[in-house]
Amino acid sequence: MTTKVLSYTLNSLVSKLIESGFVWTLPVILSKSTDPLWPDPGASIEKRIEAEIYGHQVRMTTSMIIHKMVFCSLLHPKLFIVSPNVRIEKRERQKTGWHAYEFTQLDFEIQNGDFETVKKMVEKLLQDLIHDVRRDLYDDTKNNGLLKHIELPKKGFPIFDAQELQRSHGQYWEDEIIRSIKTPVWVRNIPREFYDFEDTETGKWDNYDLFVPKYGEILSGAKREWEYEKIIRKMKRDGVNVDLYKELLYLAKEGKLAPSAGAGIGIERLVTWLCDAKNIERVQPFPKIPGVVLDL
Repeated sequence: MTTKVLSYTLNSLVSKLIESGFVWTLPVILSKSTDPLWPDPGASIEKRIEAEIYGHQVRMTTSMIIHKMVFCSLLHPKLFIVSPNVRIEKRERQKTGWHAYEFTQLDFEIQNGDFETVKKMVEKLLQDLIHDVRRDLYDDTKNNGLLKHIELPKKGFPIFDAQELQRSHGQYWEDEIIRSIKTPVWVRNIPREFYDFEDTETGKWDNYDLFVPKYGEILSGAKREWEYEKIIRKMKRDGVNVDLYKELLYLAKEGKLAPSAGAGIGIERLVTWLCDAKNIERVQPFPKIPGVVLDL
């Protein structure tokens, strides 16, 4: 059943994005420039997969954010990718049932977009998807309760501030919010990588994650930094190797990097929530669970 829902979900999301004027582009697997995942407080990487090709060191894609920013600036203002990501999570994350060291994201980027743009689009995508699954897969789902656990607010998903949540619930605020929410909610203002927009006057971050009850985050995104001085200053502040992002920095310095906003939707996590599955392993045909390497 999860395979059928997975297929339906991909078809629904991709079709609606194309209908909305998005261009579907191909993923990048190996590159010098990929997401550093630092200093993201949610990152838990045991190692990075690197290889030497033609005398150059490259990495496996951890996310398409850097490439999306460039593509969105130079080629098309609205784009998406069904992108494989490899993140060798620490072994203890096997216990969450929510992490995989290889997974797929529906990554999108919108030139001159902002949180409201993304919020409106994502909420409509999810509302339509859930409505359509209930309608079109009814014969398959009526007996096993599929989607009966999902409740959606009528007037938009609630919004929380991560810093306020941390003050109220401490370091493990994510665990508390997952237990307490009844519908999907947005969480904003999370300090993390250099490419997420940070207001230098207020210190607030213009980024956003989407959390669902029982499971956790199914989407992560942000408005992007596009000004050279801010990007280079944040890279140096965070100890990011600037040599890995020469093209991005060149475009920013020349004023060719456009403001944008985007996000990545974790496909396996989304389907785990839709199916109310025990864990993410149930929705991956060949599970990639931290600490476990299967024969296939």
